[in-house]
Amino acid sequence: MKSQIAISNRGGDRALPYAFTELGIAMLSSVLRSSIAIQVNINIMRAFVAIRNAMSAMQATDMKLEKLSMKVDQLNARVDDILHDQSATNMEVAIQIAALNDALDEMREKPAQPRKKIGYKTSTE
Repeated sequence: MKSQIAISNRGGDRALPYAFTELGIAMLSSVLRSSIAIQVNINIMRAFVAIRNAMSAMQATDMKLEKLSMKVDQLNARVDDILHDQSATNMEVAIQIAALNDALDEMREKPAQPRKKIGYKTSTE
């Protein structure tokens, strides 16, 4: 039987752990006295430190990515607001242009009345 922190010596399936922990490597180096074993333990401890540094760098990158994602979402919301406001303004301008076009059409449709001549009049007129 296995749990997160211990392996039972009674009952259940017997299985060896798959990997050493950092603390287990430190304890092993205090037991082993050969120079090769000590060098191997030092290299394993360096690997643990490198893994810890990589994990903290990943967490920092994840936090930066989350902040960047939030900023992009805020920017997207702001752009949507601006485009919505611009769309409303464009609708108002379109309505005003349509009204101007209607007024111009009405002015074009009025029949032209003969205009009085301005200036010196002769007797033939």
